[in-house]
Amino acid sequence: MKKNEYQKYPIIWRKEDFFIKIYCSIPNIATGILITTDRATFVVDPGDGILRDLNKDVGAVTILKVSDIFISHGHHDHVGGVWSLLTYLSVLKKKSPLNIYYPQGCKEIESIYRAFIKVYSKEVSYQINLRPIDSVKSFKRDSVTIKPFKVNHREPSADGNSSELIPSLGFKFIYDGKSICYGGDTAFCNALVKNAKDSNLAIIEAGAKDDTSSDLHMTIKQATQIGKTAKEYFLVHVPE
Repeated sequence: MKKNEYQKYPIIWRKEDFFIKIYCSIPNIATGILITTDRATFVVDPGDGILRDLNKDVGAVTILKVSDIFISHGHHDHVGGVWSLLTYLSVLKKKSPLNIYYPQGCKEIESIYRAFIKVYSKEVSYQINLRPIDSVKSFKRDSVTIKPFKVNHREPSADGNSSELIPSLGFKFIYDGKSICYGGDTAFCNALVKNAKDSNLAIIEAGAKDDTSSDLHMTIKQATQIGKTAKEYFLVHVPE
């Protein structure tokens, strides 16, 4: 059955042991996503409130299992919860390493990391590995293949008369013959069209404020057009 833009958060999808929960995806407020398999625990775009949501939903034992964080881009509604999550993992005395994957040139993640290490270098209990991505080469983590792809996310320029491209990625997670395509924030772009097609689940942003085509976000019509090429889809980041 096809999904539509009227889904309420949290949104849950499962195929056997391949599971995703979207706690929220609200423009300018927060995003927060958990992906798990029997062997993997990933967090995607940990915006403000992600620690609260994870603690309430899955608890400390599962939070400690988080091995990888995937960042689509550096806007506050996608990285606002990174600091609290890193701190809590240290409070829990995490021992296993944590990898943070993010688009090359994403200054926000690197700044958060530097500030965090400056404050907590003597207390942090685990190794944090920054993994900037500047290619679309697939890689594997805990039985999940991750295929990053570059998307077209822009922000208004300082003069307000144009827009500027920012480092941004989508991710396709492939596990046991099934796939989840997450586009992050983007205007209509061919890379997302290609990766969403035939995915078991496509998560597509529809962040445009109205039905007018934009170079910042997609309209509901554009997002639906892409979503319908997948077996199932969710429209997220729809303005409230």
